[in-house]
Amino acid sequence: MNASAVIKALGALAQEHRLAAFRLLVQAGEEGMPAGAIGEKLGVVSSSMSFHLAALANAGLVAQRRQSRLIIYTANYPAMNALMGYLTENCCGGVPCTDEVRCCSAPSSITEESAA
Repeated sequence: MNASAVIKALGALAQEHRLAAFRLLVQAGEEGMPAGAIGEKLGVVSSSMSFHLAALANAGLVAQRRQSRLIIYTANYPAMNALMGYLTENCCGGVPCTDEVRCCSAPSSITEESAA
């Protein structure tokens, strides 16, 4: 994954509803979810949800397929894994993380709340 694609993906995820939709689709698995169900689950109106899903699709993070009258969205797992790989490729100075070497872990003093 190149830097331009990474910036596009991170930009798409840098919004509350898009991040929540992407996480929901990751949880949904290969079956995916229709746009209406995603919006309903997240409490987002259809027109806004379509806008957010289009941004995620444009960034390559989600795929869509037509199933009868519905558009089903699924997470693009290879793109997600490529993004994670890009973000962590220089972790540990190129030394693989193991149980003994946990250099990619946040220090225990950092909590999720303080990191946000």
